[in-house]
Amino acid sequence: MNLIPEPWWLPAILAAALLFDAVASIKPPKFIRDCLDGVGFPREWWWTLIVIKTLAVAGLIVGIWVPGIGLAANVGVVVYFLCAAASHIKARFTGMSFWVNCLGMLALSLAVLVFSFLV
Repeated sequence: MNLIPEPWWLPAILAAALLFDAVASIKPPKFIRDCLDGVGFPREWWWTLIVIKTLAVAGLIVGIWVPGIGLAANVGVVVYFLCAAASHIKARFTGMSFWVNCLGMLALSLAVLVFSFLV
């Protein structure tokens, strides 16, 4: 197990994707609104997702240089998307946003974890 990612650019790609997601969530487009409404996530709590994703971005970037931080952030991102997937399944909201956005980000975060920290 690596405490500093190798290659470093995989967590950077994940951080960029999460940053894009966080910025898009500030004034969410229809597909994000539909997704959050579809799983029953209360609108007054939507801001928390921006905070969580921004902290994950910071952790992934800092973790390129500080041992263990990126690994912890990456594990947190995997858990976040596992919870998102569980929410989709529980709400039976398994349309395109589930398969592309939710499971796509879960697959990306798992790939980064495996290929930057575990292999």
